[in-house]
Amino acid sequence: MRNVRRRAPDPRSRCSATARVRRREAAVRAAFLAPAVAFLLLFLGRPLADNLTVSLRAATVSSLLTGEAPFTGLENHLLLLRSEEFRRALTTTALYTAGSLAAQFAIGLGLALFFHRCFPLGRTIRALLLLPWLMPLVVTGTVWRWMLETDGGAVNEVLRALHLVHAGVPWITGTDEALASAVLVNTWVGVPFTTALLYGGLQSVPRQVHEAALLDGAGAVALFRYVTWPLLRPTAGVVLVLGAVYTLRSPDVVVALTGGGPAGATRTLAVLAYEQSFQEFDFGRAAATGNVLVLIAFVLALLHLRADRRARTP
Repeated sequence: MRNVRRRAPDPRSRCSATARVRRREAAVRAAFLAPAVAFLLLFLGRPLADNLTVSLRAATVSSLLTGEAPFTGLENHLLLLRSEEFRRALTTTALYTAGSLAAQFAIGLGLALFFHRCFPLGRTIRALLLLPWLMPLVVTGTVWRWMLETDGGAVNEVLRALHLVHAGVPWITGTDEALASAVLVNTWVGVPFTTALLYGGLQSVPRQVHEAALLDGAGAVALFRYVTWPLLRPTAGVVLVLGAVYTLRSPDVVVALTGGGPAGATRTLAVLAYEQSFQEFDFGRAAATGNVLVLIAFVLALLHLRADRRARTP
């Protein structure tokens, strides 16, 4: 029999086949990503572009009627950054956001650890815990405003009945108490959301790891510090970023509770943008304030992604 000599495969044909496979995989990835990209461009990119365009013009009520808004460039942004109300609103926003996040995360983490244990009616109580988060924010702020009234409010009535105070505490009319009251209400709204996310993160922690740590003699504090918290840290980062963005952009609670008062004590950047839009009808400056809020949220997201990347890098 003749020895048939096999030809060696052509390297060029293998390269072309590999290239075709890669092009096919890239086309499949692009097909899956196209709906998400289209959604982001349509519902996020277009509003951001429109807001940026408005912030560069002298957009007022008259411009809405006439359709002519003179181009002013960065004048709205410069006027905003130089104003005293912006600096005060920025400080109030930082205090309001930091206080809300700290309280929401501490309470939410404690509740998540509590519900992580199995006990009767645990699922029912977890479901009821979501009710404050599901309520409209305007309704929540209005109800708390009634409860925190100086004369006749439920909170002051309870404090008087317990002989803790003699006169009504000005929860929403005092310049020192109003911001604390806004933080309290926003915490009440955000705790269910924080608890739900942290509880989901705890559910993803393998039970075998906890059991192994308990067998090694780890106590409750050591178990949380060296086992639970390192595995929960990525979820905690997402919770903090989402909570910060949600608190930054939402004026509903403060507007319904205090209206930004008294004397601007609770005027955050979101409330300032609301007042500029719907009370002063200066849409150009309101859009500039919105751009600052978007920039702050973007920086927070970048910091989170950078920290997460460093944590994942060995």
